[in-house]
Amino acid sequence: MEFGPHLLLASLEGAVSAAVLALTAMGLSIVFGVMRIVNVAHGEFFMLGAVLAWWIASMIGAHPAVGFVVAIVIAPLAVGVIAAVADKVILQRIGYDPERTIVATIGLLYILQQAALMTFGPDARPVTPPFNQRIDLPWFEFTKNGLGLFWPWGLSITSYKLFVVLAAILILTGVWLLMTRTRFGLIMRATQQDREMSQAFGVPVDNVFAYVFGLGAALAAIGAVLVVPVQQAHYLMGHDPLLLSFIVVIIGGLGSLPGTVIAAVLIGMSDGIISVFFSPTLAKIVATMAVAMVLVFRPQGLVGKAAS
Repeated sequence: MEFGPHLLLASLEGAVSAAVLALTAMGLSIVFGVMRIVNVAHGEFFMLGAVLAWWIASMIGAHPAVGFVVAIVIAPLAVGVIAAVADKVILQRIGYDPERTIVATIGLLYILQQAALMTFGPDARPVTPPFNQRIDLPWFEFTKNGLGLFWPWGLSITSYKLFVVLAAILILTGVWLLMTRTRFGLIMRATQQDREMSQAFGVPVDNVFAYVFGLGAALAAIGAVLVVPVQQAHYLMGHDPLLLSFIVVIIGGLGSLPGTVIAAVLIGMSDGIISVFFSPTLAKIVATMAVAMVLVFRPQGLVGKAAS
C-alpha cells in the first residue's frame, strides 16, 4: 500500500482514539473545572464502564446490538451512581482538600481495580460489536490526467469505528448544551466561579459536587463502552486512559472544555498515526514531551486563561 492510503487509514484510527479520549478527558476536565480536585481514580471508572459493558452484554445473550444498547445506557448510569456515592462517602468527609483528595482517589483506584479483579477475573473479555461491516474508502491522487479517484485493495474501515466517532461528537455536543443551555449547567458554572456565594444563594453545593463527580465518571464509562468492542475489557485497562486524559487536560487548559476537545483531537490523532507508522511507546513519549513544552511555554494550556 502506498503512503497516502496508509496515512488515511492511520488518521481514521487516530480519529477513533481521539473520540474516546475526548469523552474520557472531558469527564476529568469537568470535575477539575467545577470541583477543583484531581481525580486519580478517573481511569478506573473508565475500566469499570468497560467491564460492566462486557458483563451486561454477556448476561443478556441476545443479538449483540441489544446487549450494546442496554450496556451503553446501564453501565454509565451505574458508574455515575458509584462515583456520586464515593463523593458523598469519601470526598465530602475530607472537605475536598486537594492533597487529601489525591490520596483518597488513589485509594479508590485500588479499591475499584481489586473489586473488578475479584468479581470479573484477570482475563481480557471481548465484546461483540453491534455491527461491523467493512466500508471501502476512496482515495484521491493526482495523476497525469488530473485528479483521480481510486479504491485501492484493502483500504477500508469498519462501520462501527465510524459510529464511535459520530457518537462521541453527538455526546460532546450534548455535554456542551448541558453546560451552556440548562439550569443545571448554570448552577455548575456558578459553583465553579464562587462556591461560597453559591451557597449563600441557596445552591446545595455538596449535591452539585456529587452530580458533577458522577457525570465525569459517566463520561469516562461511555467512552469505555464505545471502545470495548474494538479493544477488550480487563481490570488493568484504566492506566492509559488516565495518563492520556491528564495530558489532554494539561495541554488544553485546566477546566477548559473547548481546550479539552482540541487537545484530545491533537493527542488522539497523533497517537493513532504514530502508533501505526512507528510504535505506541513512541506515541506516549511524544505526548509526554508535548506536555513538557506546554508547561514551559504556556502553563495555562492552549485555551486556558493565565492566572491573574
